[in-house]
Amino acid sequence: HLSRLSEELILWSSPRFAFIDIADRFCTGSSIMPQKKNPDVPELVRGKTGRVYGHLTALLTLMKGQPLAYNKDNQEDKEPLFDTADTLLVTLEIYADMMRGITVNKENMRQAASEGFATATDLADYLVKKGMPFRDAHEVVALAVRYAVDKKVDLSDLPLASLQYFASEISDDVYTVLTLEGSLNSRNHIGGTAPAQVKAAIARARKSIN
Repeated sequence: HLSRLSEELILWSSPRFAFIDIADRFCTGSSIMPQKKNPDVPELVRGKTGRVYGHLTALLTLMKGQPLAYNKDNQEDKEPLFDTADTLLVTLEIYADMMRGITVNKENMRQAASEGFATATDLADYLVKKGMPFRDAHEVVALAVRYAVDKKVDLSDLPLASLQYFASEISDDVYTVLTLEGSLNSRNHIGGTAPAQVKAAIARARKSIN
């Protein structure tokens, strides 16, 4: 999990994404490119995963050829086990500190979330709630997206008349589901994306930690 999170932080901190900025104390400059800021901690943690996986492979190999009961071979489990525990504890400690030092670029994230017709599924769900079978709604939305692509606009930018050309069931309330806020709030259930559910999940996680 730490390796996967590290991969995301490395990508998100890159200029191509620029979703986050990691505090300088967890990064270093490039030895050749003056403008570059290397996310050292996430990169090192991602690299440490190979070391821990190696220890797991060593333990599995250690056990694979043994009959039941204790054998002297098992004294070889101490070094990989203790090193894994030390690596994990130190990693969790520095990661907890680093996460507090991350600055989020909300505008860049919002812009990225608005790309790629992210609310297309919401339009299909909207049509289903209006009584249209999903297979038909799926086709309608695909045609609407193709039209929007040709016009170089988002679904939410299409006039109501254009949307109604693809499905007469669409009315002006459709624009409430074609926004990012509407998309998030439409999934107001446990594990859903609605802000209330996200906050509840965070509260549950904090409670379990404490």
